[in-house]
This record gives sequence, C-alpha cells and structure tokens, in this order.
Amino acid sequence: MIRAVDLHVHLPLKEWLDGSMGPYREGAARYFRSEVHERTADELAVDFAQETATHRPPLTNDFVAAIVKRHPKRFAFFASVDPWKADAVQQLERAVAELGAKGAKFHPSLQDFYPSDERHFRLWEKAMELKIPCLFHTGTSGIGAGQPGGQGIKLDPARPIHLDVVAARFPQLQIIAAHFGWPWHLELIAMALHKTNIHIELSGWSPRYYPEELVREIGGRLQDRTLFGSDYPFIKPARVLEELDALQLKPEAKVKILRENAARLLKLELK
Repeated sequence: MIRAVDLHVHLPLKEWLDGSMGPYREGAARYFRSEVHERTADELAVDFAQETATHRPPLTNDFVAAIVKRHPKRFAFFASVDPWKADAVQQLERAVAELGAKGAKFHPSLQDFYPSDERHFRLWEKAMELKIPCLFHTGTSGIGAGQPGGQGIKLDPARPIHLDVVAARFPQLQIIAAHFGWPWHLELIAMALHKTNIHIELSGWSPRYYPEELVREIGGRLQDRTLFGSDYPFIKPARVLEELDALQLKPEAKVKILRENAARLLKLELK
C-alpha cells in the first residue's frame, strides 16, 4: 500500500539541474545543506517505489507528462504555466485536457508576479473552472539564498497574504501554499483557519524545525487541509517521514496528512 503522497518533488534530471536551475543550483544546495545528484527518470521511479522569469530554459509540461506516462503508478504532475504569457490560460487548459495534469504550480518569486494582481485572475478562474488545485510557492526561497541581492529574486511576491485575495475571489479554487509560508507562517495559518479553500503543504523543511504553532494546528484544526511534501531532491522523503513520526501526531491526523488529504484533493486512487 502507498504510505504517503509526496506533493512536492523536483525531478533531478540533467534537463532541470543544468537547464532550469543552472546558476541557482549551487546556492540552493548550500541552503538545504544537501548535495543533489543527477538521476534518470527510471532511477527516480525506483527511489520512490522504495520510500521563467529567470531566463532559464523551462522543463516543459510535455517533457514531464511523458515521464508520468512511463510511470503512472508512481507520478502525477502539476503543470507549470507562466502567468505573464499571453496564452497562459490556453497552456493550462491543454496541460489538463491533453497531458493529464492534476494541478498547476506557480512560483511568485521566481516568476516575478503577485497572485493578487488582477491581470492574472483569468488564470485562477480557468483553474477553478477546470476543478484543479493551484500550488504556490510561499515564504522564503532556497533559490538565490545567501547570494548578493538573492540573485535578483524577491521574497515579497511569495508572502501568503497575497493569496488571500485569490481565495476570497475564487472560493471554489483549491489553493495549496507550499513550504507553509515561513517566516509568515502565522499569516498563512490565520488564512487557512478563515478560508476552507486554503491548504498548507509542508515541503522544504525538516519536521524537527517546524514552528510550534504549525505543529499544533496541523495536528488539530487544520489536519484535514495539511499535505505532506518533501522537496526532493533537496530533502529526502524518508528523512521527512521519520521525523514526522517523532512529532507524535494523532494517528488519524497523520494518515490524513500523509495520504488521504492529497488523494481527495487530486482525485487519486491509492492502493
């Protein structure tokens, strides 16, 4: 039986490490204190069976969809769409209808946009119409960390509060806030307690460093809207699972966080 659904994974393929990440790779590895090794898609599938505002070339939705097609029991994917592109809505629609995307992923800091900007509302409206969740990077960023000027990457667009307007305006749109918004996690917790279409995703952090307020809420009032994620390859899923055990969450809360919430949100059939 599948123990957990890891909602936040990056593919450590040559095309991503040398292409999309490029000059950001070294700083991110230092931030996460983790050396990232190149893998093939088949090796990645085995691993999990056991446990463009940047001017960088994108990892296309077609490329990722082909990997999912090869390993449909291991992977599902979130489409990457540039909100600034004139055909962003059409790209999202195609990714879902033709490629089988289960959701869409956005990075306000790297893509240099504010989710609350009305110029992007047509994209959120289309996602709501397609009945897919949108995952947003929130909080600080390992990419650009420890570099002069953060390599030009601004943190403010990724503050959780910029999703509050989106959640209010599009109440049927399911919003996933990746990395729980630190250092603005209290802001995100307040939003999630106020609006039931906001979900908290835990990737990018070792559980032993979760803030006390976060642990209390994910084990209590927000246990139905909390999602497990690792941020592989920067953090290994096995490590996160082991440290989650140490949090001593109630069994029913832990099962929800690890698999049931994601299965419900993404309409997955887990066996």
